[in-house]
Amino acid sequence: MKYFAFLLIIIFTIQVGFAQNQPNIIWLMAEDISTDIGCYGMAEVQTPVLDKMAKEGIRFDNCFVTNPICSPSRSSMMVGTHQTKINAHHHRSNRKVPLDTNYQPFTYHLRKAGYTTILGHHGVMNKGRKTDVNFKSTKLGEWDGITKFGLFDKYDNFEKEDQPFFAQIQLLATHRGDWWEEVRAKSKHPVDPAKVVLPPYMADHPVVRLDWAKYLDQMEYIDAEIGMIFEELKEKGMAENTVVIFIGDNGRCNIRGKGYLHDPGLRIPFIVYYPKKFKGNQVRKDVVSATDITATILDFAGVKVPDYMTGQPIFDENFNREFVFGTRDLWDEVPEQSRAVTSGDWKYIRNDKPEISCDAQQAYLEFYRPAVHIMRQLNEENKLTPAQQFYFNPTKPKEELYDLSKDIHEQVNLVEDENCQEILNNLRKILSAEEKTMTPVSDIYKPVHPGAVDVLEWVKKEKPALYQQMLSGVEIGFKKLNGEYKKSLNR
Repeated sequence: MKYFAFLLIIIFTIQVGFAQNQPNIIWLMAEDISTDIGCYGMAEVQTPVLDKMAKEGIRFDNCFVTNPICSPSRSSMMVGTHQTKINAHHHRSNRKVPLDTNYQPFTYHLRKAGYTTILGHHGVMNKGRKTDVNFKSTKLGEWDGITKFGLFDKYDNFEKEDQPFFAQIQLLATHRGDWWEEVRAKSKHPVDPAKVVLPPYMADHPVVRLDWAKYLDQMEYIDAEIGMIFEELKEKGMAENTVVIFIGDNGRCNIRGKGYLHDPGLRIPFIVYYPKKFKGNQVRKDVVSATDITATILDFAGVKVPDYMTGQPIFDENFNREFVFGTRDLWDEVPEQSRAVTSGDWKYIRNDKPEISCDAQQAYLEFYRPAVHIMRQLNEENKLTPAQQFYFNPTKPKEELYDLSKDIHEQVNLVEDENCQEILNNLRKILSAEEKTMTPVSDIYKPVHPGAVDVLEWVKKEKPALYQQMLSGVEIGFKKLNGEYKKSLNR
């Protein structure tokens, strides 16, 4: 009996010691951003905390999401498996359909390893609790994938008794929203629109410049939120043994960004801060998929990466990724279908529905993209350059090929270039092979009706003067109008 009690004490001591050695992990996921941060070279933006993270940690320059839209991208990261393979590639579809039982969210594995899993943070905008995945789930609760679908254990707070813990915190401010004006108004040094540096596919217009400046103001806001989280870690004595990871969930919400397979839609910032293990001031050029970040989190936690995951641990000595396979499918009322592979130096896109213009006039985006309204008008007046006009062409190319090492803004389509045919054919084969590998596990398709379609039609009919303001580049406030529209249905 004494021997048995002694053995239990030893086992408990080992377990406690192991738990204390496991690092805490914080995954900061900013919404709708490209690499528009100071440490990545963006002009005028104020991001001192993120810049410090990069200087004292590791900055990855070639990290790509597998889908440029929030819910498919988040679905792939939550499972660590490409969204098409788990049939989660259509935006906000299959929300009541369980994952195939061969797959689990990565938090399931963290819990089994003794981690407390936390969603959100008490100090960030809107608590940072977004999950937004395209399979049946609840934010909190247990998971068995059959009758229980909880992703996390608790909300908002990490305490010493939670260790080791994993916290996923969504940074909302950079997502298009009615708060952008307020954030800018409260900024101590709002970005001067006259000083922003626009990419060549954006028209140089006062409204476009102001919109870009507002976006960079949101970067400053989330940077301050991250600083607050670091301060909390220090105050609670957790800073030394906590890995902090910063990424975007998809590219910036603007022309060629969110929703598109071009670089501003797929390429995201990725910074890993863990001075206890990694020396700082590193820049890595490895090609990284967002699903690799999921696998890396499990690796940090000492958890074996499941065979079903398409991600690989980035810090494993055998890590080697040549390219990322990206897809774009349904987004609200737009039934798009495009596929891409990028190697970091080359990008190949195949548009299976070239008849759908990039400017599909998607209802939700009409409320939140002033640059589109301005440039649409400039296009009608023949005042855009060819690079700017691309987005407004009535059709898309069936294929696109870009040399990113020389053409970072993807302005020159090399599909017809005789000197690039070998590269083109190779990328075609790679894409075809990836499609077969990522064949969906089922063909269930249950999308939801996008309410923005109804709100936009209501605004056109009931508030024509306000609609005209929107066409002139004024953000007229979707959230408020959505509320007014819903009230009108009950009259």
